[in-house]
Amino acid sequence: MEVQGTIKVVGETAEFGAKAFKKRELVVTTEDQYPQDIMIEFVQDKCELLDAYELGQNVKVGINLRGREWINNEGVAKYFNSLQGWRIEKLSDTPSNELTPTERIEEAAKDLPF
Repeated sequence: MEVQGTIKVVGETAEFGAKAFKKRELVVTTEDQYPQDIMIEFVQDKCELLDAYELGQNVKVGINLRGREWINNEGVAKYFNSLQGWRIEKLSDTPSNELTPTERIEEAAKDLPF
């Protein structure tokens, strides 16, 4: 699976536990009709992939959908999903012929009779 959009946040690498589990978060804003801010986790050696990227860049991110179960103290199961990044590539900065979501709204407003 892939997510494509503009980088909104590149988090710092965080380390957890004695085994030094590493995690780094990336937020990408999609360019859909209704843009979404998608948080993608990079773990362990994949954290370093984000070093070459900065805010505002257009990227395509390869992701895996992960799910897990957690049993709380009362014995009730809770389920969590995460998007885990494994690849990222910069897309061309060349403007496309396609309108941005804001431009689409402005174009639609021009057609309104009032």
